[in-house]
Amino acid sequence: MSIYVGNLSYAVTQDGLSEAFAEYGTVKRVQLPTDRETGQMRGFGFVEMGTEAEENAAIEALDGAEWMGRDLKVNKARPREERGASGKWSNQGGSSRRY
Repeated sequence: MSIYVGNLSYAVTQDGLSEAFAEYGTVKRVQLPTDRETGQMRGFGFVEMGTEAEENAAIEALDGAEWMGRDLKVNKARPREERGASGKWSNQGGSSRRY
């Protein structure tokens, strides 16, 4: 399981985020997704800690905390949802145009 970290500054680095979470235990991995087209960070990331107890301690301490001028949103990451033909760009189920 991993931790979702939202509302991150675009200036954040993997090392910086790792240091912030290391205060609460062993950081196994940090991911900072970037936009495919621009390469710019997307404003959120994922942190994987050594144990569930460490994850819980980090979530409790950092959710709502100010870091790099932003109020962090920190919680357990949810599994990624499958994107299929029924998504927002699908033509199934009628048109989304308004006349």
